[in-house]
Amino acid sequence: MRGISFVNELSGHEWELKVAQRRHARFINTAMMVTGLGAVISDALEDGRVVSGVGGQYNFVTMAHALPEARSILCLRATRTSGGKTTSNIVWNYGHTTIARHLRDLVVTEYGVADLRGRTDREIVEALIGVTDARFQEALVREAQRAHKLPRDYRIPDAARANDPRALDARFAPWRERGLFAELPFGSDFTPEEIVLARTLRSIRADADSWSGRIRLALRALRAGRATPDVQPYLARMGLENARSISEMAQRRVLAAALKQQP
Repeated sequence: MRGISFVNELSGHEWELKVAQRRHARFINTAMMVTGLGAVISDALEDGRVVSGVGGQYNFVTMAHALPEARSILCLRATRTSGGKTTSNIVWNYGHTTIARHLRDLVVTEYGVADLRGRTDREIVEALIGVTDARFQEALVREAQRAHKLPRDYRIPDAARANDPRALDARFAPWRERGLFAELPFGSDFTPEEIVLARTLRSIRADADSWSGRIRLALRALRAGRATPDVQPYLARMGLENARSISEMAQRRVLAAALKQQP
């Protein structure tokens, strides 16, 4: 069995063999955030909290720059929602860095690909605006203009202004109706009910993070009325089909109401 260093590093007595074997290499990793000038945050927050280990991400990024014709591809969601508030994962600056901006390369969000390697600061900012959620583009532009990275007369391209989750869903809807873009395209041990429940419970958790969200959950539960037959399999999977205690009855109503909100 080979050591991790064989995969993660080019150095060693087999350097020439590794270079020959890894022609046109593509190294794909995920990230949490990217800054307006291309630095990437993947492992920790600016307050010192560690989210995960760096793993081999840094190794693969540096390898992508060391190998001829190789590329590093870092993928992230354009936004995140916490406490009922949606924020952008493409920020102007951040107090922690996993991958330094001089190692920037390809950044991918659900809105497209930003090619940052070898670009000027202005080109980097413009490329990242192109893959930023439209709700947060103006704020990013203002920060870039304040830092003299974009001219005052810069205008966001119309194509980028269409970066909206609802527009994205509408664009993919015809393909989903044909059975494409499945939620778990490579298969799963989850049952169809469990997949729906996972999505539903995530939405409940997001609402429960804020007082306004908790109020919405309570109001939906009160308005939901009796659980309809179509939600019974989901309630059974959660052990709530025969709720007895007040707590279980409340959970049952909240879950049933949330299930009705799912597409």
